[in-house]
Amino acid sequence: MAIGTQRRPFSGSMTEAQIDQGLRRYMLRVYNYMASGLALTGIVAWVMAHTGLYQALMQSGIGFIVMLAPLGIVFFMGIKIQTMKASTAQTLFWVFSVLMGASLSYVFLAYTGADIMRVFFITAGLFGLMSLYGYTTKRSLARWGSFLFMGLIGVVIASIVNAIWYDGFMALIISVVGVIVFTGLTAYDTQRIKQTYVATDGEALMLKKSVMGALSLYLNFINLFVMLLHLFGAARD
Repeated sequence: MAIGTQRRPFSGSMTEAQIDQGLRRYMLRVYNYMASGLALTGIVAWVMAHTGLYQALMQSGIGFIVMLAPLGIVFFMGIKIQTMKASTAQTLFWVFSVLMGASLSYVFLAYTGADIMRVFFITAGLFGLMSLYGYTTKRSLARWGSFLFMGLIGVVIASIVNAIWYDGFMALIISVVGVIVFTGLTAYDTQRIKQTYVATDGEALMLKKSVMGALSLYLNFINLFVMLLHLFGAARD
């Protein structure tokens, strides 16, 4: 979902300090979008779980559509991001965050608040460390890409199969592998997002890159959180 993953030569009139400052602003914008999206998702999930809206949604017959809608938005943005307006990309990101909140409302019904908070802080710490590694390391993580992508495909397929023919041990294996995959993807995507920064990009293109970068990191965080919650969260009685 990257928009131009190769850095073009910078203008000769720009100093290294100016380039670094621009890169920091760019990455800060990415993290701000991601954090705002996560906050919006959390608020929507909590409200829907505690007002009965989630149960009503599931009983209405459209719950399955709502759960699949975020995936559709991700694919659509990945395909159309080059041609869509920056404002459209922003709007789709907020819609995506709301729909994810609706999809994840079950978390507040299935797990205790204490477990949710504990796992959230574990996720935040692990995500922060791996993202910092991806941002600061001089080592190229490009070769991780194919391995992590295969792992991601495996987790998705295994999750679908296990949802149809549930097996507790298989669910445990999927969660463990999922934590490894999304931990690695956090570092890999952070480095990739950093490499998409081009100082001479216009504001509209920079904004679209920021949104797509935030979307990638958001997905890593959410999936890491869910996998860790499956491992360490205790289901309500």
